[in-house]
Amino acid sequence: MENSVKTSRVVAVCLTLVGLILGMSIVALNVGSAGYSVSEIINAIFSDEPSTVKVVVMNLRLPRVILGLIVGASLAVAGAILQSVMGNPLADPGTIGVSAGAGTAAITILLLFPHLSASVPIFAFVGAGLTCVLIFVMAWDNGISPMRIILSGVAINSVLGAYNSFLQLLHADDLQNVLAFMNGSLSGRSWNQVYIALAYGSVGLILAFCCTKTANLLLLGEDMAKSLGVNVNKSRIALSAVSAFLAASTVTVVGMIGFVGLVVPHMARLMVGSDYKALLPTSTLLGGLVLLVADTVGRVIIPGMEVPVGIIMALVGGPFFLYMLKKRGKVYGG
Repeated sequence: MENSVKTSRVVAVCLTLVGLILGMSIVALNVGSAGYSVSEIINAIFSDEPSTVKVVVMNLRLPRVILGLIVGASLAVAGAILQSVMGNPLADPGTIGVSAGAGTAAITILLLFPHLSASVPIFAFVGAGLTCVLIFVMAWDNGISPMRIILSGVAINSVLGAYNSFLQLLHADDLQNVLAFMNGSLSGRSWNQVYIALAYGSVGLILAFCCTKTANLLLLGEDMAKSLGVNVNKSRIALSAVSAFLAASTVTVVGMIGFVGLVVPHMARLMVGSDYKALLPTSTLLGGLVLLVADTVGRVIIPGMEVPVGIIMALVGGPFFLYMLKKRGKVYGG
């Protein structure tokens, strides 16, 4: 009886989130210099007749909406997975240096090798992967502990941050593209970026959903997980790799966006609890919704100017997380 009630609650929450996503998508498609009615938007999407509305909706606004949903879902799930691996409610993709590694690779290409700027996604992805490997090598000492991973990540983030700042100091007159990447933005993204994010994001999300049982076991603690037959070191490496893959796939197409992977899993836990069978689908939907709302707010909050979604998430995500800590005390574990 209890399981059926819990399942009904999860289904209800997910259906509600789907409804909110559909509604918010219509709002996002309508936001811009020209506003369109719902019927005009739907007609532009499903009609073959050429029109100005169709060009704007299909080539500019719809790719942005879809990309926001994919990126938000990927970052939220990456954060949820890492919080299980680390046993730490403050873990997110930035903790293990994925964002810093991708950012460093991208900044290096944009500032030192601008003729290769078209290949920034590839270099950012490689940078994220190499950084993740380096952190695990540094954290290994007859096994891997969450604390060593976090400390290694902090050290790598510090070094890469200093390198990034030094590069920007040397190239202060050529920072427009770099700032857009560092702040994270969905602006100007096309269907090519959507296809890239969809391809990598789908693979990463499928892998993450296949790891729900392991993630639940790691929540029980290292000793309990070992007694249940879990190879803790291999599981941590595998789950961290999945999380890094998801986070890197987002950084390569939209830049560095923080707080989604940190805050959204906590919001999802308040809704459905800590069981990853319920937490991951809820985080997937909620992450997409949160990023879509943040991006839409960034487009309208200052008339005539667009605030990057990464800045909006930092402005809202930090205070919201502090609020949860104060009100709930211990938010991890529901």
